[in-house]
Amino acid sequence: MDASNPPTANAMRRALRRARDGVALDLTEAAVLLQARGEDLRDLCSSAARLRDAGLEAAGRPGVITYSKSVFIPLTRLCRDKCHYCTFATVPGKLRREGHGLYMSPDEVLEVARRGAELGCKEALITLGDKPEDRWPEAREWLDAHGYDDTIAYVRAMSIRILEETGLLPHLNPGVLGWTDFQRLKPVSASMGMMLETTATRLWSEPGGPHFGSPDKEPAVRLRVLEDAGRSSVPFTSGLLIGIGETYQERAESLFALRKVSRAYHGIQELILQNFRAKPDTAMRGMPDAELDELVATVAVARHLMGPTACLQAPPNLVDGEYERLIAAGIDDWGGVSPLTSDHVNPERPWPQIERLAERSAAAGFELRERLAVYPEYVRHGEPWLDPRVLPHVRALADPRTGLANPDAVVRGLPWQEPEDLPESYGRTDLHATIDTEGRTGDRRADFEDVYGDWEVLREQVLAKGAPERLAGDLRGALATAADDPTKLTDDQALALFHADGPALDALCRIADEVRRDAVGDEVTYCVTRNINFTNVCYTGCRFCAFAQRRTDADAYTLSLEQVADRAAQAWEVGATEVCMQGGIHPDLPGTAYFDIARAVKERVPGIHVHAFSPMEVVNGATRTGLSIRDWLQRAKESGLDTIPGTAAEILDDEVRWVLTKGKLPAATWVEVVTTAHELGIRSSSTMMYGHVDTPQHWLGHLRLLAEIQQRTGGFTEFVTLPFVHTNAPVYLAGIARPGPTARDNRAVVAMARLLLHPHIPNIQTSWVKLGAEGAAEMLRSGANDLGGTLMEETISRMAGSAYGSYKSVRDLQAIAGLAGRPHRQRTTTYGEVPPERLAAALASDGHLPELLPVLD
Repeated sequence: MDASNPPTANAMRRALRRARDGVALDLTEAAVLLQARGEDLRDLCSSAARLRDAGLEAAGRPGVITYSKSVFIPLTRLCRDKCHYCTFATVPGKLRREGHGLYMSPDEVLEVARRGAELGCKEALITLGDKPEDRWPEAREWLDAHGYDDTIAYVRAMSIRILEETGLLPHLNPGVLGWTDFQRLKPVSASMGMMLETTATRLWSEPGGPHFGSPDKEPAVRLRVLEDAGRSSVPFTSGLLIGIGETYQERAESLFALRKVSRAYHGIQELILQNFRAKPDTAMRGMPDAELDELVATVAVARHLMGPTACLQAPPNLVDGEYERLIAAGIDDWGGVSPLTSDHVNPERPWPQIERLAERSAAAGFELRERLAVYPEYVRHGEPWLDPRVLPHVRALADPRTGLANPDAVVRGLPWQEPEDLPESYGRTDLHATIDTEGRTGDRRADFEDVYGDWEVLREQVLAKGAPERLAGDLRGALATAADDPTKLTDDQALALFHADGPALDALCRIADEVRRDAVGDEVTYCVTRNINFTNVCYTGCRFCAFAQRRTDADAYTLSLEQVADRAAQAWEVGATEVCMQGGIHPDLPGTAYFDIARAVKERVPGIHVHAFSPMEVVNGATRTGLSIRDWLQRAKESGLDTIPGTAAEILDDEVRWVLTKGKLPAATWVEVVTTAHELGIRSSSTMMYGHVDTPQHWLGHLRLLAEIQQRTGGFTEFVTLPFVHTNAPVYLAGIARPGPTARDNRAVVAMARLLLHPHIPNIQTSWVKLGAEGAAEMLRSGANDLGGTLMEETISRMAGSAYGSYKSVRDLQAIAGLAGRPHRQRTTTYGEVPPERLAAALASDGHLPELLPVLD
């Protein structure tokens, strides 16, 4: 602590006055207030308690303090970290000597859960060490012997059995999780958690620090976990461990970091403020315990920073019965309290009896009420916070009016299962046709203010970056290098060219067009294809997407397998060689539905090429089925999948991605999916959506990454430029994104894609849907050689506000090539020659579906 430099009396008075007045505290003031003692601390607690009381009143539970009746299940005490204060983690040899297995067996887990259910518990708190298999070969051997790919797979399996066989709701504390891990575990849990502990990096990086030698305790890693939980709409518990060597400034910084994540995603359901208690047989056994005043001040400051609606918890077994002081400081929850199991993290400190806790709470003027593992606000909200597969288990135990635990609920197991089939066809299934005549019902979905996270925080984040700097650079030298050998362009030269305008831009486009001519010739290629978007129900929260709808929105729809197959058959009849199939991440969609969709199309139309399922859908399918990405793709290939679209890329830089989307896969996971697909012989397209909150620096990094992947795998068939369509895009409606790229941007991006991807990706596609015929022709003069497909139906860009219709006939596409003064050629998905029979069918029908409605001019 930095007690040697206490705040001045004047600084304390000023900070207390601002706290009393409800003025937002800054970092310095928070650090000052953390040092409040005596009368100053009572003053601070008084204003914190008023805030808490206002929040409880607004939440409809005035005078209520909550707890969760739980059992503690230490699934494994092995851990790859070496925290200097921890007695929970141990080593394989010690477990054997004590007669324990490396992991609790399924029978042991279920025995504890069943006994808890008999006692009326409703939460199964599953706690374990971080990634033990990465440190301990014995753990890896145990998992292999029992058929689990990793510890997370075992957590998932046990969670399902607890739900089905006991009815308890799993609250999972498996340590550091990746984005994909959250997708795997969300369907089997009511909530998850991980203590931030501290953001003081020196306590992790410096020898002798409490977290030194513990890779999972790096603050940046743990903050990323909190953000991934928010992006995945997981109700998440976090908090601080105080008194482990942090300064007051560092403690304040930790609270501000938690507030930032909470504001951005609204997913932190509670904060635990826990005081350090030294334990024997640990490296920190001689360190003094955090004093009660330290904890009380931290609770009060946290209440002021987090606000009245935050839920704050302090473990009652760590405060020697001083419950009233914590209540007075602003807590509203006691956490999990078990009538059966001990606190395995603090085994020397038993839980208080629930009756005793109720008496002490009542003495302070509060009624003790039981809640579930997931907090009431998320119970009442339902989707997207609770997965449909676990929602029935939550509702079986919840009071529908308050969202708290139903005291009369019977705790019993309920079936947990993946849906077996696609949801029934429903909603606006004619949207592919009527989008061009009737349009969309409204310009935004009904949950616009909630599903995307906090718009104000996002605006602050984007504004903090400032406008991109326009680089002067040596345009003449860069153009000379591009003309001589574009593979030798430096990053500085490429950035200068991305900014080219006027005569320099004309010169750039001429050079790109010449490179195009040398690489692929003059033919403009196109594909006769049909888009089939089988559902637009999605809760991922992509802020650029105007296609996604809630299941109850007027424009929502889902197609049946038969309808999908019917549309593929119609396309084949008019000469199509491909169907391109993608859909929203429908919460009721089973992970095997993608296999069924591909199989249904192939069974109906054996000769058609199935180009389907974005990397986001691949990850969704894999996590829902419990398969690895590789195994899922192999199953999809066996079911009829031929290639995948390289959509969901947007900009392959997470700085931009986390502005564009709340919950979509990170860039590294996109790369993992496409490279794995390529290794399996499943080729893909590649894409870039630009013109929103990105800069030329991001475009350069994106294209460099695609070129590097192509050099390793050779799996990309083409690069598709996707100008951002802003009109109905949520991120534009919220005043954050630009109104799409300029005409200059479009020419520069296409030209630079041609140069930077040369010679690795020879086919550069432009989008007539987003640019229109004249715009697409201009891109053909700027380095592009492909027009994409006839589409036959297109709802994604049209829902976003594209004004160029959802269909082009074969002759329409040929006419665009003519505008650019170039010949044309129909191609297959992989740019091969089209069989004569398909050519004839396409020309005979001109690619028109018989019942297709007229296209808007």
